[in-house]
Amino acid sequence: MTAFSILDLSPIPEGGDAAVALRNTADLARHAEQWGYRRFWLAEHHNMPGIASAATAVVIGHVAAATSTIRVGAGGIMLPNHAPLVIAEQFGTLASLFPGRIDLGLGRAPGTDQRTSQALRRTLDGDVDSFPRDVVELQHYFADVEPGQRVRAVPGAGLEVPIWILGSSLFGAQLAAALGLPYAFASHFAPAALMPAIEIYRSQFRPSAQLSEPYVMVGLNVFAAETAAEARVLRTSVQQSILQLRRGHPCPLPPPVAGFEEGLSLAERDMLAQMQSCSVVGAPDTIRTGIDEFVKRTGADEVMITSHIFDHHARLRSLQITAEQLMLAPA
Repeated sequence: MTAFSILDLSPIPEGGDAAVALRNTADLARHAEQWGYRRFWLAEHHNMPGIASAATAVVIGHVAAATSTIRVGAGGIMLPNHAPLVIAEQFGTLASLFPGRIDLGLGRAPGTDQRTSQALRRTLDGDVDSFPRDVVELQHYFADVEPGQRVRAVPGAGLEVPIWILGSSLFGAQLAAALGLPYAFASHFAPAALMPAIEIYRSQFRPSAQLSEPYVMVGLNVFAAETAAEARVLRTSVQQSILQLRRGHPCPLPPPVAGFEEGLSLAERDMLAQMQSCSVVGAPDTIRTGIDEFVKRTGADEVMITSHIFDHHARLRSLQITAEQLMLAPA
């Protein structure tokens, strides 16, 4: 049976600030728990005026403390920005504070622009093998301490925090399969390689101590409202944000604009349609059908829903409608 979860980018709305965004994130997580979603994940982005989850482990602790049963995790931590030991200690701490509730999704992109990557890492030196090596090193820190082991994660060692591989290309699918880890594909913003990546992951999967069979999570944008027209207007906030980012001008999440798409060029419409092809937008009676079709097409074990909506109450309502249509079991 397909599970459903939420990816929250902790959006900073135009006219608001990070404090507002983080309060809204905790409130959304409490509601998500009540509505029956399985997980609540946050993503690492840097130098983004519209996203408040840069210190991802800290925000995960904030969310986990505001809830009691829902799994909370990273979707994901951009591992090249960090030493594996640091991440092991951070997530070992989280797992010690909130036992059985913490997930660690790992990506190999920087989550930002090149100049900010330089500021984060001090160097961009590396090679194609560094990410797989870092993942294996991180797994080692979460395993039981071996005799003579000189460097250990405290806390972290022996906690076996579940690790996921995130990706939007075939590389992540191959790595997740080789290591026997669950795989999450970022189809909510980069859907082009979705089906080939799933096929490669499933066909090449090797069982591991963490996972005996392949497990696929896929991202899906959902914009639900009382009417289809209202849902389409809600989506215009993220469309504006995408276009501004592409132009090199990242911004706080702007308010929705009725008729926004009508003023776009054909190239802009095509780009948005491609990036957001994995989306369900509409009134309550169409949401279940759209999600069912997406699950049938992908065969996903779990769907990670994101609703990047300007107004917090409209975002709550969108995800409540979705939970109702999916008939999730309330906590």
